[in-house]
Parts: sequence; C-alpha cells; structure tokens
Amino acid sequence: MADHRQSAREAIRTSGFFSDDRIASSKQFVNPEQPGYVGFANLPNQVHRKSVKKGFEFTLMVVGESGLGKSTLINSLFLTDLYPEREIPGAAEKIEQTVKIDASTVEIEERGVKLRLTVVDTPGYGDAINSKDCFKPILSYIDDQFERYFHDESGLNRRNIVDNRVHCCFYFISPYGHGLKPLDVEFMKALHHKVNIVPVIAKADTLTPKEVRALKARILEEIAQHGIKIYQMPDCDSDEDEDFKEQCRLLKAAVPFAVVGSNQMIEVKGKKVRGRLYPWGVVEVENPEHCDFIKLRTMLITHMQDLQEVTQDVHYENYRSEKLAINKRRAPGAVKGEGQGEEKDKILLEKEQELQRMQEMLARLQQQMQQQQTTQVAGANNVQSHHV
Repeated sequence: MADHRQSAREAIRTSGFFSDDRIASSKQFVNPEQPGYVGFANLPNQVHRKSVKKGFEFTLMVVGESGLGKSTLINSLFLTDLYPEREIPGAAEKIEQTVKIDASTVEIEERGVKLRLTVVDTPGYGDAINSKDCFKPILSYIDDQFERYFHDESGLNRRNIVDNRVHCCFYFISPYGHGLKPLDVEFMKALHHKVNIVPVIAKADTLTPKEVRALKARILEEIAQHGIKIYQMPDCDSDEDEDFKEQCRLLKAAVPFAVVGSNQMIEVKGKKVRGRLYPWGVVEVENPEHCDFIKLRTMLITHMQDLQEVTQDVHYENYRSEKLAINKRRAPGAVKGEGQGEEKDKILLEKEQELQRMQEMLARLQQQMQQQQTTQVAGANNVQSHHV
C-alpha cells in the first residue's frame, strides 16, 4: 500500500501538474491588507482615478456691460488667454451692436488633472440705448443648452454626452452706481431659476474700502428686496475642520465679490506679483486685503462640484419636468384620451336626458290612467242611481 502511494506521488510530480514552477507562481500573490479587511474602503480611490482619467467639464458665463473687465478677470482666474484674436469694436460699431453669444473652450491641465473649461461671453449686453430685452438671447442660449442635453440624454448614445449647460454665471455690477440698475434686477429675476448667479463688483480699485462695504450692503439689500435668488454656498458639515469652516464663513461674508483683474506682472519688494500700477501705489490682484479676487477663485474651485450638482438637480430638473409636462399634453394619446372623455360625457348626458323623457312619459301615462279610472267610477255611480 505504501509503495502504491509513493508511485502515485511520483507520477503526479513527473506529470508537472503540481510542478515547482506552478507552486512558486501561486505563492507570488499575497494579500497586502490585514486580516479581516475586505477592501471596499478603496472605492473612493477607484472613483478618483476614473475621474482624473476622464477629466472634468465646466461652463462659466460672464455677463455685464462693456468695459467692466470681464475678459481680463477670466484670464486672471485661469492664467490663460481665452481671447487671443479678439478685436474690440469702435464707438461707431457699438451703436448698432446687438447682444451676441461668444463661447470659447480651452483645455487646462494642472498636476495631471484635465479641465475642459468653456467661457460664455455676452458682448453687447447693456450697451444699447434701449436695453429692455437684451437678456433674452442669453436666456435662449441657456434653454438651448438644456434642450441639447435633454435630447442627448433621451437618445441611444448616453455614454458620451458633452455637458455644455451653464453651471455658473458671473454677473458684473458697475462700481460707478449706487447699487443695482433696473437692467440688473430684470436680468437676475429672469435667470435666477435657470442658472447659478454669482454677483461680482467690477473694478473695485476705483472704490475705497468704506465705499466697497457700503455698496455690498446696498446690493444685498436690493437683492433681498426684489426676491432674487443668487447662488448660496452650502453649509459645512459638523465633522469638517475649523480652518475649512472659517474659510467658508469668510467666503459667504464676501458676497458680492469686489474684484480687480490684471494680466500684468509687476515687481513689488523684490518679487513679481499680478497687479495694477498707479502713481500712488500698486493694487495686488492676489492680495486679500486689496480685493476679493482670491476669495472668488477659491469659491469657484472649492464649490465647482456643488455648482454642477445644483445645475443638475435643481435647474435642469425644473426644465426637464416642464418639458415632460408639455410633451405629455401634446402627445397623441393624451389628445385621444381627452377626446374619448368628452365623448363619454356627451353619451352620459344624452342617456340622462332620454331617461328623464321616459320618466316624464311614464308620469303622463299614469295620470291618464288615473283620469280614466276616475271617469269610469263616476259613470258607474250615475248608472246605479238611475236604476234606483
């Protein structure tokens, strides 16, 4: 019996089924985790790798009168030149200029993370003498992007949908006024339920710090007075660290953001800074004590995902529900159902009228029969009295 087992082991060894190479290769895979550890805690890392590989998309709209520094601010925010071949129209051309929609897309990569940034500019907004309906092309553009996304989402190829919906709108307010203009109010009231509006005070270096605080308070008061809903940054979770909570508090207190834009590098105290040079000093764009440029950029970057989620879950869902309701009312089945309902009501009404006529006829027949019986009884009584 022992010889038989020895020969069997020898046969298996010589067959190579459990060879030394296979045993060595099977020992190469070792569980890197501790015992009792499943590993689903690494799911966020998988999502992170997939997101970085796919890249991100973001669409930013800038709206405001000409000369408020919109293009300069955008170039300063993303350290790029979005308008290399842009021509500034002259005064004669601006007289007949209408509102146009100018979308520029640029691929930005930072530390291996790719961002497909689309900036939608609105040249000609507020430049005409009569600017009553100058925001309607902007409203149509936002609806068109919703319509395009809705069509792609309802189609067959849903994996490669390009999201061109406007996720955020920087609305530039002139620093030369004493608050909001009527056009500012009309624009924000028309679009606050379709896009995330972030009010921005342009060219804040023309105001003193006291004037900036007064203008901010005035703008917030008028926004609340007219019932305008601007973008509200989400509250911090209770488990967040104190530094992040303080940062969110400062960002919320800075609304509306008073900003200064510049593409020039100036040497100040031995180092290069982005700013504007005046006879009385230098305005540093990235100095929080000079303007809210850093706060605006921090808000945009740290809340970029929330801006996309609000666009998807609130603004787009409102548009989608309205679109589905309109399509349902226009559907042939709905019209047919309404026609069938009206026809049934008509048949029921005719049957009720016919039943009412039959009841009236029956009542008349009963009345005639009673009259005949009364006449016959009276005639019989007369005959009996005559015989007597």
